[in-house]
Amino acid sequence: MILALQAAPLLLLVGLLVSGRAGPVPAVLAALVMAVPAVLLTLPAGSTPLPFLAEETARGAFLALKPIGVVTGGLLFHAAVTREIGATARPPDARRIFVATLLAGGFLESVTGFGVGAVFALSALRAMGIRGAPAGAMALLSLTLVPWGGLGPGTALGAALIGVPAQDIAAATAWPNAAWLLCLGPVLWRLCAAAGMHVPARERAVQMAVLAVVGALLIGSHAVFPFEAAGIVATGLPLLVLLWRLDTPRDAAEWRRAARLLAPYAGLTAALLLARAVPGAPEWRPFADLPGFPLTHVAVVLWIFAGGLLLLRADGGGAARSALARAKRPVVVMLLYVVLARWLAGSGIAAALAGATAEGLGPLAPYAVPVLGLASGIVTGSNVGSNAALMPVQAALGQAAGIPGILAPALHNFAGAAGSGMSFAVTAMICGLLGDGTRQGQLWRLLAPSLAAVLLIGWIGVAWLG
Repeated sequence: MILALQAAPLLLLVGLLVSGRAGPVPAVLAALVMAVPAVLLTLPAGSTPLPFLAEETARGAFLALKPIGVVTGGLLFHAAVTREIGATARPPDARRIFVATLLAGGFLESVTGFGVGAVFALSALRAMGIRGAPAGAMALLSLTLVPWGGLGPGTALGAALIGVPAQDIAAATAWPNAAWLLCLGPVLWRLCAAAGMHVPARERAVQMAVLAVVGALLIGSHAVFPFEAAGIVATGLPLLVLLWRLDTPRDAAEWRRAARLLAPYAGLTAALLLARAVPGAPEWRPFADLPGFPLTHVAVVLWIFAGGLLLLRADGGGAARSALARAKRPVVVMLLYVVLARWLAGSGIAAALAGATAEGLGPLAPYAVPVLGLASGIVTGSNVGSNAALMPVQAALGQAAGIPGILAPALHNFAGAAGSGMSFAVTAMICGLLGDGTRQGQLWRLLAPSLAAVLLIGWIGVAWLG
């Protein structure tokens, strides 16, 4: 009876989101209400409910402040640098499709997050004359580095919730993500075939080699750079090489245009690396057992850098207001999700659910981690939401099932992020942008091999390392 009550908040959240009867905000509010009686019954004897809820709500708000700052800063940066990149009409070409989706889209998603990479990729694909479900599915392939998207607020939050350094979680997540990238080459060729385009064998070999380079850079960069920059480095370097080969500037005007387009991204990357190189930066730390908010945090750098760019624009004020207006809904969702996660983790509900799952599934319990991660990403629509909702549960499940180290949190971070890129919310956004009657089910059918690869890689990781 108690276990059913403890599971009720998460079941209600998933049920409302899957059914479409409630959006993210009403659904999580309902889950918070349902969580109150579960918390009251789970708290250890002698604990006072109201002070506990107030304390954990304050902790949740503080933890949510970082991803909120990154997302709003990313939207401001995007507003400051928005240009008609990729909108020039070009004939469809397998190399340009590859660059627009897995490289350029992935790079922009790493810098700004919030699905911006998919929006850019779709714009570039439509400029090539590619329409319908194949275009939408191709655009979603740009969301394959979500753990580092928007400079990794979801990864940072998940690490903070379980008390593990974000750099370690990100480095462990890079391995299954790099393996997944190698699976996406054939997925892209399948989508090209659906769009009526054949990809020659030599081009396939080149694309697989580039994806291997991206995966190697993603894994190796964590030993050299802060994890927030890993997605930028992994996609940015191959992107520059292929863009040079595709469109080498022919005169001074084209050189100037290329420099104007690339300068903000290069400047932001340099600013982030310089900020991380500052030792002992002052930080705000209201809770001794939670990581502080340093003055050099990614969110602070984003706001300052984006603010400077907006000041250079004649319409900077209007662009900033529009970007912040777009941020209201995701900010509220993030805050509420993190508060729910703190209530479930702090009260012991997360550990109880994980223990029951491990006991019920026995030796198969570790194999539930990728499944739960993928499902949470598809339902919540973001790495922040996925990690806030289930990272404490998954970490506890990993411990209860005897999975060593940070394997369970890393697999959850990977699978949840992969699911969020193909979630209800994101696929609905892409269908809306297509505006041609394409349905979400069509996108999922085309991307079914990609979803299957996420689970297969997760299960191989459990079998090999667990």
